[in-house]
Amino acid sequence: MSFRPPVPTAVIERLKVAAGPGGYLDALEDMAPYVKSWRGNWVGATPLVLRPKTTEEVAALVKICAETSTAIVPQSGNTGLTYGSQPGKGMNEVVLSLSRMKAVRDIDLKNDTITVEAGVVLQEIQRLAADKNRLFPLSLGAEGTCQIGGNISTNAGGIQVLRYGNTRNLVLGLEVVLPDGRIWNGLRGLRKDNTGYDLKQLFISGEGTLGIITAAVLKLFPKPNETQTAWIAVESPEAGVELLAHMRATIGESVTSFELIGRSIVDLLLESMPVHSDPLRSVYPWYVLTELTGQGEPGSLAEPLSAALESAAEKGLIQDAVIASSNEQGKRLWKMREDFAFAQQHAGGTIAHDISVPLSRITEFIHRADNALLAAYPTVRPTCFGHVGDGNLHYNPAKPVDWTYERYVGERERINQIVHDIVVDLGGSISAEHGIGLLRLDENLRYKSQVEVDMLTAVKRVFDPANIMNPGKLIRL
Repeated sequence: MSFRPPVPTAVIERLKVAAGPGGYLDALEDMAPYVKSWRGNWVGATPLVLRPKTTEEVAALVKICAETSTAIVPQSGNTGLTYGSQPGKGMNEVVLSLSRMKAVRDIDLKNDTITVEAGVVLQEIQRLAADKNRLFPLSLGAEGTCQIGGNISTNAGGIQVLRYGNTRNLVLGLEVVLPDGRIWNGLRGLRKDNTGYDLKQLFISGEGTLGIITAAVLKLFPKPNETQTAWIAVESPEAGVELLAHMRATIGESVTSFELIGRSIVDLLLESMPVHSDPLRSVYPWYVLTELTGQGEPGSLAEPLSAALESAAEKGLIQDAVIASSNEQGKRLWKMREDFAFAQQHAGGTIAHDISVPLSRITEFIHRADNALLAAYPTVRPTCFGHVGDGNLHYNPAKPVDWTYERYVGERERINQIVHDIVVDLGGSISAEHGIGLLRLDENLRYKSQVEVDMLTAVKRVFDPANIMNPGKLIRL
């Protein structure tokens, strides 16, 4: 990537005029939340944060940046984990926040779609859908603060991917401001359109490197009337994978979520947050947290779930289980899953890996990664949990108890290579749902073939030849 000097004062003043009163921030204290990563482990610098309210305002600002070769960092809720939505440290990029673009443009119940702008918070979309007796199924830990533009730009996953797919599967159309300031209106609520390349897919998971998503048409689904939740003890990851196959064979598409959870993260949670309690009386090495949803009468899935678990026990797939007796108890079980992030902080920090492997290789990955890390760091504490239904695991070894966090972070590169070498060897991905950003850039390029790098680079050069759109993220020019 070529050297880029700090943004000239004249350009900053021109952008301020175009943004208008209330459309920008330039005081350090006001800009501070926009340059810092969600976990606080990356802090960049920018001379200006732009906060447009309309697509036309975004386009006008991008045109100025294109004319002056000014780099832009698009940002929505700023909840990402790979430094993809923060600027670098050279004062040579402006941040363009979509957080003021909160309009709900349309809800079409006959087409089961909702059209929203990029700054709408995910939880608000879920609420709007529920108010219309519909479901927007994207669900993840940051849903109270993350915004849909960022979810789309990173192809967010979450706990219901097993049934509904990633964000990519939930988007029917996009509106995008291109790097030259033109507006592409692709807000089509179509489920079939065979008239050429599916251009929206280039921007989904593009991390803002090809353009700025300003609005989207999203799929809605029937709101489930029935939910059943169970916490299940299993002997091993392999048993968990076999249990998933068993439940899908016996219950089918009702299985909405299926989380594999290692005992070590449960121990960290119970130590750090006494508000939680162990769901089962005995301690087991692994657990599954699963949820079934359907359109039947309340309670209609209770018997199918009980029967599936009974037959699974007869096959030796499970060791114990508890079925939530109420929606409230089910929510408490899911709250345990949501609070794993806090448990890891209490442990003094982890080195996080958001990986995916084929379901058939999950057990092999966990065994190999555990053994390799313990051989290199005998007192490291492996922790693993994730959406086993789609092969996505959060493999986050916690630091040794007697190590400082600084010492542990100093081993990040070596630990990453140990873990990711195994992932790639098993035909997996080093980023399943968090994206690449700046954090994984070098690793991503190291593991991809030259053919893949060439194709990614070619696409970037076509859309953004001046490399002003989120430079240094996802792909390097």
